[in-house]
Amino acid sequence: MAARSKDPTRGLCDAAARLPDVDPGTSCTQRSFKVGKKAFLYVGPQGGRFKAMFKLAASKADAEALAAKDPDRFEVGSTAWVTARFSADKPLPKTIWARWLKESYELSAKPPARGKKKAAKKKTAKKKAAKRAGSKRGR
Repeated sequence: MAARSKDPTRGLCDAAARLPDVDPGTSCTQRSFKVGKKAFLYVGPQGGRFKAMFKLAASKADAEALAAKDPDRFEVGSTAWVTARFSADKPLPKTIWARWLKESYELSAKPPARGKKKAAKKKTAKKKAAKRAGSKRGR
């Protein structure tokens, strides 16, 4: 009987798919996971191993420390995205991916701040009204 290769992404992908309101899909060659219209996880093969990309905020400093120690495995982007590279022989520890998955999901699942949008809309409406009033005066 041939030995089956262990998929090091399975636990992570299964956990992501079980989260509330998640829409699993594909983006290029990667599996993607979205909540609402926002992606929170990309997972897939890369150069003979695997990668997972998480959106982080609170754990970004921890990810930066891991990237400083092991830059071949961890990379912190200029935005909130952090890439972890791993293989079946050297999988991403569950203690890391479980925490990062939760954080990434929560960042994407939270509703947008309503106060800022309403304030911006009110400001735009006031500018338009002032502009209209000014153009009527010049007639």
